[in-house]
Amino acid sequence: MTTSTSRALSLTATLLTATVALYITLVAFGNITDFGTNQQFVRHVLAMDTTFKDDDLMWRAVTSKGLQDAAYVAIIVWETAAALVLIAGTWFWVRRDHRRARATTTYGLLMLMLLFGAGFIAIGGEWFAMWQSKSWNGLDAALRVFLLSGVALVVVHLPFRETDAAASG
Repeated sequence: MTTSTSRALSLTATLLTATVALYITLVAFGNITDFGTNQQFVRHVLAMDTTFKDDDLMWRAVTSKGLQDAAYVAIIVWETAAALVLIAGTWFWVRRDHRRARATTTYGLLMLMLLFGAGFIAIGGEWFAMWQSKSWNGLDAALRVFLLSGVALVVVHLPFRETDAAASG
């Protein structure tokens, strides 16, 4: 592998990590500063009040506002933690500390893949039948974040000669 290829892969990993870090930081910031907007989203998804109202599914609904709000706060805490981890990962990439950058970035990206894949796509989409709602369906947005995180994770783990990438900067 050439020095320029190693340098390009390192730069790509840096920029993708920074992009995802910026995105989730803005998401967390928005959820904190405009708490009510997505609070309503979480409440409607958990209450299943805009789904087909199938009796075989409605027993899954969570109608307690306290539990709904606890779930929303947990989401915001998770997003904030992932943002901080990815900001640290970006810092390590910029510093060319590739070992720490890969590890830290991996943790942050996996946090997002768990939240958006397991949390929103699997639990929200299937368990709470979010796919049935015309008004409160966040599956497309969740898929975008899941895929962006997955692409970044693949790039972060592409092999490159770290000594070439570090020496070229």
